[in-house]
Amino acid sequence: MVELSTLRVFLAAAEEKNFSQAAKRLHMSQSAVSQNVQAIEREYGVELFLRRGRSVELSEAGQSILPQVREVLRAARLLEDSLQEVNNQIGGELLIGCSTSAGKYLLPALLGSFQKEYPAVQPRVKIMGREGVYERVLNQTIPMGVASKAFEHRDIECQPLFDDRIILIVPIDHPWSGFGRALPDDLLDQPIIMREEISGTCETVLQGLKPHGITPDMLNTVMELGNPEAIEMAVERGVGIAFVSEMIAARGIAMGRVKRVELEGFNLHRTVYMARHVGYPFTRAQSFFWEFAISQRDQLNTEIWESLVNFAGR
Repeated sequence: MVELSTLRVFLAAAEEKNFSQAAKRLHMSQSAVSQNVQAIEREYGVELFLRRGRSVELSEAGQSILPQVREVLRAARLLEDSLQEVNNQIGGELLIGCSTSAGKYLLPALLGSFQKEYPAVQPRVKIMGREGVYERVLNQTIPMGVASKAFEHRDIECQPLFDDRIILIVPIDHPWSGFGRALPDDLLDQPIIMREEISGTCETVLQGLKPHGITPDMLNTVMELGNPEAIEMAVERGVGIAFVSEMIAARGIAMGRVKRVELEGFNLHRTVYMARHVGYPFTRAQSFFWEFAISQRDQLNTEIWESLVNFAGR
């Protein structure tokens, strides 16, 4: 009989599509991951993965058993949860997919507070694109996700979690730096660094530009980056100006490396949501965290947000 630990290795390798990344996720060596997979393949005479250099892809046989493996591991988690309930314990893994910049900063604070109440819980935040969060919540490969968009699907429940503020930053020697203000039309003459089009930040910015008659083709986009921290660093180096989450810019602003500029008529906010599949059977740890996050919504938008922004500025 295949052991649960071996199935966990198979699932991690299938989701990461890379034995090295699976090893990091499971805190194992890469050779141990390979040996676990090879053990199943030898035992049952099947090829589960197609090896292609450093990456791997599921074979037809691997794809056929993947849903069953997920179901077995999900049942095992629920069994473990029931056993812990006998001793009134709350524990187990708490996996959350996250696609937002601010979420990377706020979720650890939220999870830290939750773990103080339930120290046996093991949180794990997996960073991915917004569409990745949607797909994984929908196909129930992750129990819940945090994204800058409410997913409109009958099987997905979304709850607003916090309000993300998007600000404009410029290099410290920029002409706008001293005055601290600018007009929307002034953007047209400026080199701008943008997030990729599928990001929530880019979507929010483009929606904010519409009422001012500014379309994407009118902007002088000199660089497009998928990493918000890299955008902030590019602004520091004078590559251009950029719209970023306030939290991403907090350290650079406080240390005098970039300058915040108010754009007249602009007040860019986006709501960040927490999502789950209505048919996904939560463990008690997952249920408790879902309710805990909702109960902390007001604090997350005030005290926790401000404390993290202020901490980033020290």
